[in-house]
Amino acid sequence: MKFLDEAKVYVRSGDGGDGVVAFRREKFIEFGGPDGGDGGKGGDVWAEAVDGLNTLIDYRYAQHFKARKGGNGAGSDRTGAKAPDVVLKLPLGTQILAEDRETLIADLDAVGKRVLLARGGDGGRGNAQFKSSTNRAPRRADKGWPGEERWIWLRLKLLADAGLVGLPNAGKSTFLAAVSAARPKIADYPFTTLFPQLGVVRLNASEEFVLADIPGLIEGAAEGAGLGTRFLGHVERCRVLLHLVDGSQPDPAAAWRLVRHELVEYGGGLSEKPEVVVLNKLDAMTPQARAARHRALERACGQEVMLASGATGEGVAQVLRRLMDVVRAARG
Repeated sequence: MKFLDEAKVYVRSGDGGDGVVAFRREKFIEFGGPDGGDGGKGGDVWAEAVDGLNTLIDYRYAQHFKARKGGNGAGSDRTGAKAPDVVLKLPLGTQILAEDRETLIADLDAVGKRVLLARGGDGGRGNAQFKSSTNRAPRRADKGWPGEERWIWLRLKLLADAGLVGLPNAGKSTFLAAVSAARPKIADYPFTTLFPQLGVVRLNASEEFVLADIPGLIEGAAEGAGLGTRFLGHVERCRVLLHLVDGSQPDPAAAWRLVRHELVEYGGGLSEKPEVVVLNKLDAMTPQARAARHRALERACGQEVMLASGATGEGVAQVLRRLMDVVRAARG
């Protein structure tokens, strides 16, 4: 299944059904009078968050959603049928924006949450509604009210407890594959991860959290370099950031500063989130290089730096425990 986190769709609710002009005509009944029924209500268009989806690919090729018109009224005071609603099934975490891509209409942050996107038109009144003491045989009936239409943007922000950030080839995909059942692409060239990956990390029967891996950041990402900030929105909802720094590079402190700069430039509160810094790829360093780079990175970030290797598993359990503690505290 392909990953798609943005889509533009057109929604239109149904028009209301028309009222009708009708008169009661039965044998042995004089002056039956008007009995034209009202039109039925047009169908609404709703959006609903459902479980089990993590992409908007269904809205790549189906972009127009129109509800049906309500049924017309009929004689014998019969009201037209209400048209069925149209429901857009969306992944949990989808934001619905107006056509300007800035005005937030709704944030589907809970399974089952529904929002009305376009209200169906009311049905028109039949001539029975216009009967009065001075107008015993009205010949007036109203047309149904028109529905609503609009273009909207759907933007998916995956819900995860922890988010993996770092430069390309920092070992994020290897780490995710080592701690969860996710199977991201792993290779020795930059940008092997082209879209976010989610994995469920289970420490034991009662402790688990969701870990998200996003494509690597490079210098200038906040201005659109590389893959830009397209996927940083997926870690806006994370409770903690796991910052992996490639220990096989000669200057891990500079790598940490570069990513932190891009997080600050992006905004969205990412730079204020709790951060667990890990010097990764211990298996690719000599003991002397490990000690020197570890000290340099701790001086740069001003906090304890953990050591780990996603490839061999060294130090991974301690990192997961630290993440679980932060996630539990954030959950309250």
